[in-house]
Amino acid sequence: MTVAGAQKRTTVAGTRKKPVRASVRAGSRRASAFLARRSLTSHRRAWTAVFATAAAAAALLGAFALVLGSLLLAGPPVERYAGADAVVVADQRVTYTAKPWGSEPRTATAHLPERVRLERSAVARAAAADGVALAVADDTVPVTVGNGAPAVGRSWPSAALTPYELSEGRAPRSASEVVVDPALASTGGRVTLQVGGAARQYTVSGVAATGHRGGTPAVFFTEPRLTALAGHPGTVDAIGVVAERGVSAGTLKASLDRAVAGLSGGERGPRVLTGAGRGEAEHIDALGGRGDLLAMLASIAATVVMVALLVIATTVSQAVHQRSGELALLRAVGATPRQLRSAVGREAGRVAGAAAVLGAAGSVPLGLLMRSLLTTDPLPLPVPAWLPVAAGVVGALLVALAARPVALLAARAVTRMRPAAALSAARAPEPGEPGRLRTGAGVLLAVAGLGSAGTATAQSGQAAALAASGAATSLIIAVALLGPWIARISMRVLGAPARRAGGISGFLAARSAAAHHRRLGAALTPIVLVVAFVCVQLAAGTTLERAAGRQAADALRADLVVTGPAAGIPAEAAEAVRGAPGVAAATGLLRSAVVLAHRETGDPALDRFPVLGVTADQLSGTLDARVTAGDPAALTGRGTVAVGEDRADDLDVGVGDEVALRLGDGTRVRLRVVALYARSLGLGEFMLPREALAGHVSAPLDQQILVRSRDGDATSAVRAALAPYEGLDVRTARADDVRIAPSSSDRDDALIIIGAGVIGGFALLAVVSTLALISVGRRPEFRLLRLVGTGRGQLLRMRVLETGLVTVAGLTIGTVVAAVPLAAFALPATGGLPYLPPAQYGVLALAVTVAAAMGTLCPGARGRGGGRGAG
Repeated sequence: MTVAGAQKRTTVAGTRKKPVRASVRAGSRRASAFLARRSLTSHRRAWTAVFATAAAAAALLGAFALVLGSLLLAGPPVERYAGADAVVVADQRVTYTAKPWGSEPRTATAHLPERVRLERSAVARAAAADGVALAVADDTVPVTVGNGAPAVGRSWPSAALTPYELSEGRAPRSASEVVVDPALASTGGRVTLQVGGAARQYTVSGVAATGHRGGTPAVFFTEPRLTALAGHPGTVDAIGVVAERGVSAGTLKASLDRAVAGLSGGERGPRVLTGAGRGEAEHIDALGGRGDLLAMLASIAATVVMVALLVIATTVSQAVHQRSGELALLRAVGATPRQLRSAVGREAGRVAGAAAVLGAAGSVPLGLLMRSLLTTDPLPLPVPAWLPVAAGVVGALLVALAARPVALLAARAVTRMRPAAALSAARAPEPGEPGRLRTGAGVLLAVAGLGSAGTATAQSGQAAALAASGAATSLIIAVALLGPWIARISMRVLGAPARRAGGISGFLAARSAAAHHRRLGAALTPIVLVVAFVCVQLAAGTTLERAAGRQAADALRADLVVTGPAAGIPAEAAEAVRGAPGVAAATGLLRSAVVLAHRETGDPALDRFPVLGVTADQLSGTLDARVTAGDPAALTGRGTVAVGEDRADDLDVGVGDEVALRLGDGTRVRLRVVALYARSLGLGEFMLPREALAGHVSAPLDQQILVRSRDGDATSAVRAALAPYEGLDVRTARADDVRIAPSSSDRDDALIIIGAGVIGGFALLAVVSTLALISVGRRPEFRLLRLVGTGRGQLLRMRVLETGLVTVAGLTIGTVVAAVPLAAFALPATGGLPYLPPAQYGVLALAVTVAAAMGTLCPGARGRGGGRGAG
């Protein structure tokens, strides 16, 4: 044969083989599709549990994606500057740059809580810029109307920035005249206003209305009067700018940037805001609050992803493991590994795909509900039309992409068997121990979790919280991986009491649990997950609240407290109270915040701490901070500070050392430490003299006045001294009056509802679905027990005892898993053990018990009667 002939023959043979191979592959795909369709039909009850879990996971993930997307798009609304084309403000941000170990320099950024002001010369420079028709200085002061209603005081020229227009009367011409919002008064009348001092009456010269409603009603003074009331004649809060006709926003911004360049106004100079950005000038701390909320929600969302993937993995794996015998039989009669893998993957993919679509639809109402809990007037959360669709797609994709790999991994052991070995495996009992890889990974995660908990005990603040959170996550995953081993140990402990207490049913329950460790481990995983997660979410807050409340109660020496309107209490009110008969001491509490630049594990960080401004010579009579070093009487002037002991240890400072801080308006100061105190959790990390804070807050008004009576009750005398001031109340002092932060805020409550309620509800659904899936797979076992003579009542009691065993074991292990990171967090933060109110834990235990009973007992109802089951 010639070479050419041989090549030709080889080519022809190769051409013939290609259609044959293609036909084989097509046939293999058809066989896999046939197996998948038949299995979905015959195992529909098992896949229903997987479907429910996957749909709930997709809904939860999509809901979080919707809320996070809405937060990223959120910005403060434009109300006061709706009539302005641009607003010039000082930069409300501060930065701190540091070089981490072995890395490039990094910069941390934080928003300031108090108004940073511009120098007044910027008004003239803005007015002279090209394209500017009008530039107005806009200072604001808090006002309390005679009936106690809050209002904002502004100058009459700034009315054009909203815009307000006179509907009655005329503009104010003297210091005793005002123009008011229609909600406050009428023309020709008199109105009582309190602005930074005793209340006084003003003549209402006119009423001004605006088509834009929203925000606090305004009171307009003459510009000289407003400047005097504001108390900072050399600076302005903001500059509102109206552009000439035809000037675009971009052109106006560029012109103003050039005009105010080089002027002081925050760390990076003045900013020009246009469009939706004008709202930042009205709500100065809204974006800072958004950043904090984003960080907390992102942390919860990361946990949600972990929980959802873990639950999906558990249910899909259990659904596949229950069919190990069937898959082994198919392998024994000639099904190829590729056909089995393809069939299992198709089943899981179809179920997860359909569930993901349903979950994506359900994510919209759930996401909107979560959004409604977090939206506020300063920061409404927008929901553009495309966002729910995009969020639903994100959640659906995560679920759909996760199911198939998990199913293939679960079926790996069976599909890799030789047909002869598979024939024996088809008749073999369920394996009790996990593989070496799974066991090794579980042990490593358990060690890592315990190590993170140990690290948390040596940290403080955010670093301790992050380490404790990492410990909780590692331990939960470790329990999921080591479930069969944990189940074996649990049954050795709980099996004997069950046998003694339950008679024949107890014996059956204990033997069944001892024989199926893998199945029992899968049942324990969702219970441990829900118990550990909810306990961590609830106990972290209640532990801090309890410790802070105790410290505040121990620190309180005042018997009376003066509270006022939201605008605050003038400083003169505290002086008036001190002069009242029967008053031993009185100090106003001026609340603000400071920013501390420091490093966390080498990275730069800017942390904000709430602080109290106090009067030193009155402090000891009203508050006992438990001073451990120094003298709080030296807390005077503008260069001193008292520091909590724990914070002083972190900063490595003592009495006489200096601490570098940034006050609420960004002013950098170096303060000398004059005292250290122990009750920092209740009173805050820093206390400053009132005069040191007063010049660096948006409005130097006290939030409360603490009063210590000399002999007897001085309530009547204090009320008489406060008669010139509007809207003040005198009552018995409580611990919450002196706490550095309220026991709970609306945002904290919303995060608890989202964290513990929404995610806990999903985890409880996972408990029901997983246990229902296991119960469906046990129908042949129940029928066999009935055939060998087990009575209906005995079988029911056996299942009840099994439910009790699983519930008790899950609650115990979940509580231990939560207690380890919680203790690591609580010890450095509070010096004590974590605390969860018994009522809250009782509700959690009851919910877990009900869910376990539903998942275990309800699906087995037909099996008890010996009917046919499609497990």
